[in-house]
Amino acid sequence: MRMADVGWVWEGQGLDPGVHPSIFGLGEGADFFGLRKVHFLFHPTTALALDKLRDKDEVVCDISKWKFRDTDSGGSEHYVDSALESVCAEAEAVSRWSLEYANVTGGFYDDMKGLMEREGHGEAACARVYAALKSHNPELRLECVVYAHELASAAFWGPLAQYIDVVSFWVWGYENLATLDADIDRCRERFPGKPIVMGCYLRDYPSASPMPMGAIRSQCQTVWQGLEDGRLAGFDILGAVLIDGQIEQAVWVRDFIRAHS
Repeated sequence: MRMADVGWVWEGQGLDPGVHPSIFGLGEGADFFGLRKVHFLFHPTTALALDKLRDKDEVVCDISKWKFRDTDSGGSEHYVDSALESVCAEAEAVSRWSLEYANVTGGFYDDMKGLMEREGHGEAACARVYAALKSHNPELRLECVVYAHELASAAFWGPLAQYIDVVSFWVWGYENLATLDADIDRCRERFPGKPIVMGCYLRDYPSASPMPMGAIRSQCQTVWQGLEDGRLAGFDILGAVLIDGQIEQAVWVRDFIRAHS
């Protein structure tokens, strides 16, 4: 097992409070960490973007898109377009792009539970998204974000599990990483037989500050053990846009990957 073979990086300029624009361009976060697979988020999925990522082994594009819209005050606001027609249109577009870009291997449904509940969506809506992603290329995988604190929602996940090809698993709040090993087992119980890619934050979003180094070290060790024993199929670093402001964390993670590859 080589960590470099199963690692992913979020690429794109996400706009979050306290996070300044990064000097890293599209695809350069993966280069920094020595990885070959990326999740492409925050920007329109276009030929221009996918051309910049042609050298990567795999590209999975987001389908729950962050967009801008004008406000009455003359400014603009950043929001997630979670309308079913929008998500399906993005999924269908990814499917079409995959015919031209062979390294496009799936669609990424970020914050799936929260967005679906916000829109009042259920199994029928998820089935439409799934079908849209497979419409031009049935080999594409639907990868869905699941948070540890959402695992108890059996009534929500039960009907949807059949449409989830890959579980993107995240723990919100660094203090909750204390139970990560048990949470991985809980995730496997909720989604039996599904590959699980473990999300790794460089920044702790609840506190709007870099992840404590102790949490970084502990999580990486747990991820490595999960990869070795087969409970995890990969890991995912969030993200390229955070390297500048979380450089100590990013360098440590990069060196850990190198030492385990």
